[in-house]
Amino acid sequence: MTNAAEDRLDDSRALRRVSLYSDASIDPAAWPATIPAIAQLIDDRGLDFMPGLTFLVGENGSGKSTLLEGIATAYGLPPEGGSSNGGRATRPSESPLGEWLRVERSPLAPRWGFFLRAETMHGYYSYLEELPDSPDRHLHSLSHGESFNDLLDNKLDHPQFTAGLVCLDEPEAALSFASTLSWIAGLDRMVARGTQVICATHSPILASVPGATILELGEWGIRESAWEDLELVAHWRSYLDDPRRYLRHLID
Repeated sequence: MTNAAEDRLDDSRALRRVSLYSDASIDPAAWPATIPAIAQLIDDRGLDFMPGLTFLVGENGSGKSTLLEGIATAYGLPPEGGSSNGGRATRPSESPLGEWLRVERSPLAPRWGFFLRAETMHGYYSYLEELPDSPDRHLHSLSHGESFNDLLDNKLDHPQFTAGLVCLDEPEAALSFASTLSWIAGLDRMVARGTQVICATHSPILASVPGATILELGEWGIRESAWEDLELVAHWRSYLDDPRRYLRHLID
């Protein structure tokens, strides 16, 4: 067996690449194709993903969540969040991107997956609560951050779920500084077990996980970046160094 063939067999990525179906009905003048990052994905006919942890970083409207949602739904995950086993559907709001994308897995890739979408987790908790003999009926009784930490401990960073694809859409929305550090440790353990994680985030803390691939989305499209070169990191450093430099332009 050649080295290349051995590498392919050893590669257990749940997601190697998303590519476009040849018959995808795309209007380049309509959203979401008008988002530069999505336009680049369309022009390049897809996007490759490395093993381990990948962060999607960018301003509001840069396409982070749209891209992540498209990947999650193309993978077969509930668009409002949940696992491969199911989730709740209320009002459809997702873009058609997931219908355009074809997921390319490695030959030995596991099929399990989970999509955490911060703004719709309430519905997912209700879905879990209504399942017969559900062990997760307590989630509604927890604070926002506590419930996310519970998901990390009992769903994502649990030894039972040793691999697969986890899509995280801005989990920091619920997390304190201390909880964010706990998530960093949890993400590191998940990756060590073989889980592949794609996370859209505004958090310079979360994005600092060593060894992660960082894709920065913006008016340029999608580019790989080092953590210290991110616009997000530069802005936070500047603000925390002297908030008055920003606030004097915003507050009378």
